[in-house]
Amino acid sequence: MEVKTVGVYGAGLMGRGIAQVALEGGYDVVLYNHRTPTLEKGVAGIKKGFEKKVAKGKITQEQADGWLGHLKATIELEDLKDVDIVFEAMVENMALKKEAFAKMAPIIKPEAIFVSNTSSLSITELAAASQRPEKFLGMHFFSPVPAMKLVEIINAYDTSEDTIETGKAVAKGFGKEFVTVTDVPMFIANRVMCPMMNEAAILAGENVCSYEDIDKACELGYNLPMGPLKLADAIGIDVMIEVMESLYQETADSKYRPAHLYKVLYRAGRLGRKSGKGFYDYTK
Repeated sequence: MEVKTVGVYGAGLMGRGIAQVALEGGYDVVLYNHRTPTLEKGVAGIKKGFEKKVAKGKITQEQADGWLGHLKATIELEDLKDVDIVFEAMVENMALKKEAFAKMAPIIKPEAIFVSNTSSLSITELAAASQRPEKFLGMHFFSPVPAMKLVEIINAYDTSEDTIETGKAVAKGFGKEFVTVTDVPMFIANRVMCPMMNEAAILAGENVCSYEDIDKACELGYNLPMGPLKLADAIGIDVMIEVMESLYQETADSKYRPAHLYKVLYRAGRLGRKSGKGFYDYTK
């Protein structure tokens, strides 16, 4: 299936990132959010992303203006009706995601592909609620989307081969590298990385060393660009709790139980970089 127009449901950090790389890939983009302030912030984020590239000499102002000319930002769900593929980019909540696909199903043309950007939820369960399970994919982008090269492509139980191949072509069109995996809890990258980050948070909670030394040990010992506690702050403490809780519930394996310190930080309102404080203080 040829994709010319991309829809994005949700204009938060991930949604606007997906919209940006779609524009850079030469696609027409319809960016939807039901809240005007979130939509405006999303569009501003895309413009800022292009402005940074212009300032660094990576693109011209003419290119940036041309890409923005292919963006339609809207609070009307009906404006998604003619997209060829739509990316859901909401918070990690199964009920809310199912509700989003239920709203889109009768509006968007039947041949269009539905995609969830979930980092941990069951693609098969979402597909079953979409009313078009054979045209459903998971495409897990990493944050920040414009900078991170990887996309995990996940097929649901009933996903067709044509849908998978279309997903691969779109990932390439967005300038991304991809890996493919069947629908298993947390897919590949998060299944490996998040338990390591959780263990770091458990160790931090035991007060056996400083947060800085945990990160330093991992950065220098394993040549990681960012330590696990810094990475948790970048991702968001609330997101880390949701992801680990999802894996714990799905597998019933206690080794995936979220670190207690995550919950303490969350209750203190320390969600990481986005709130100004997490394991570290970013307000200074």
